[in-house]
Amino acid sequence: MPQNKKEIQSFLGFAGYYRQHIKDFSSIERPLYKLCDKDTVFEMTVDRVKSFESLRQAFTTAPFLRILDFKLPFKLHIAASGDGLGAALHQVWIMNDKPVEGPICFISRQIKPTEARYGASQMEFLFLVWAI
Repeated sequence: MPQNKKEIQSFLGFAGYYRQHIKDFSSIERPLYKLCDKDTVFEMTVDRVKSFESLRQAFTTAPFLRILDFKLPFKLHIAASGDGLGAALHQVWIMNDKPVEGPICFISRQIKPTEARYGASQMEFLFLVWAI
């Protein structure tokens, strides 16, 4: 368990390298990221411990990612919450004569303060453009 801000920053730097392999990465890391703010006092609250443990768990249970194949069809799955955007690029391949869908990569980011004021249709359009 991290004992200070420097250890949190180090962990987030390491975790960030693998962000495309972890679904909803930005939503999971948000409590830890806020802890790195200059004016925030270091305190491992229940939310921060849960965030840390979730990220640590994701390194051992992340889904099997497929290798990109431009000959196969793509599917883009998108989702938004009150504080983040996430997308997963999937491909469909044939396994044992059946179509199987699986992820190629994941992307996510936090919603900026100005974007939080967008209406539903503006948010959906922003999200679609960002994901593509």
